[in-house]
Amino acid sequence: MKKVLLIGNGGREHCIAKKLSQSKTPVQIINFATAINPGIAEICGTKNIHVGDILNLKELRKIAELTKPDWAFLGPDDPIAIGSADVLGTMKIPSFGPTKKNAQLESSKSFTRNLLQKYNIDASPDFLVSTEVNDGNRADFFQKRSGNIVVKADGLLGGKGVIVAGDHFTDFEEAENFAEKSIEKFNRVVLEEKLEGEEFSLISITDGNVALHTPAIQDHKRALEDDKGPNTGGMGTISDEKNRLPFLNTEDIKSAEKITNQTLQALQKETGERYIGCMYGGFIKTKNGIRLIEYNARFGDPEVYNVLPIMKNDLVEVCEKAIAGNLAEVGELKFKSVATVVRYLCPKGYPENPIRDEQIFYTENEASKGEFFYASVGIDEGRMLLKGSRAVAISGVGKNIAEAKARGDELIKSFSGPLFYRSDIGTPELMQKRIDHLKALGI
Repeated sequence: MKKVLLIGNGGREHCIAKKLSQSKTPVQIINFATAINPGIAEICGTKNIHVGDILNLKELRKIAELTKPDWAFLGPDDPIAIGSADVLGTMKIPSFGPTKKNAQLESSKSFTRNLLQKYNIDASPDFLVSTEVNDGNRADFFQKRSGNIVVKADGLLGGKGVIVAGDHFTDFEEAENFAEKSIEKFNRVVLEEKLEGEEFSLISITDGNVALHTPAIQDHKRALEDDKGPNTGGMGTISDEKNRLPFLNTEDIKSAEKITNQTLQALQKETGERYIGCMYGGFIKTKNGIRLIEYNARFGDPEVYNVLPIMKNDLVEVCEKAIAGNLAEVGELKFKSVATVVRYLCPKGYPENPIRDEQIFYTENEASKGEFFYASVGIDEGRMLLKGSRAVAISGVGKNIAEAKARGDELIKSFSGPLFYRSDIGTPELMQKRIDHLKALGI
């Protein structure tokens, strides 16, 4: 039996644990977690969960020495960014997850923009990397684009490292204040031209030599119906039965895949290390073609719920081939020809003032045909309690988006408590809004 050390305890890791457990290769999942996830505990047993600080590399080493895993699956961004794969590598424990050098693809916005520029990969908007607090170039960049810019901190800030003109700031003073704080914390900041179009995600699994791609997915960041309210970690995601999205065509997908393939080759040249794991690209369809917004160095959340439940491949085999550098032997990632609609059940008040430690309830619903994954949910004497962030991911699957949404709706009825969700994700009206937006832009 293979031992797999799974780092992280969110909904993403619950989904990963479930897919790993379905492998034809028997696996024992060992979970290094900040708290016990009830879904992961059901899969691997509480005796195999080691609660601690997943950002403490000394603690990681101790857990690895104690449990002696065959390999590790790195879930969240922060453990990847600080070099968990490097520490485990010194112990001869390989990881599905990139090294610290390669993880700069997510942890440093300037690294990625400079990488694409250096290797002539045509995917970036106009950008400026600034390293001085008193840098007049930022004012020039702002003025030349009439303030239509995005400001990105050059490090991880828990999803709060990017501010967008019109959404988060209205004048240069606000943008400059954020930029200066980024320079103080990370020594640099990135300013970019604000791109207009429709965003989508494309997750790719790679061994450093080849990349195998998953269906295109669209996330919905705004907390409230009709894309209103504050930004969140993602309220839900959709993909269609053609394994893409209604507003994308085959050439759009090929363009995004090409950018990832080119970036992968550039990384290998730049770092001299194989990139093993996920390259999760946030792309946007614009007048000037497909452009890269950013890369993440792991599975997306909620995107993972659209991908893994419908993937036909054995995840253990895919990971082990990637670790060995033999991913080409897999051929391609195969998916069921179905649509997926994911919605997150969140505590009332999320994201700004979420309810905490209130009980939620699950009652099995025989009419539902879908899956759910526990995220920010704790267990206390058998009670499920809200812990302040997105609580339960509901994944509906169907022959088209409408059916997938309907099946998710049935599953949502199984949960009760002080929860809310976006009921409009997956509706024809919201998708038509996306299509009309592109038409209005002449795309």
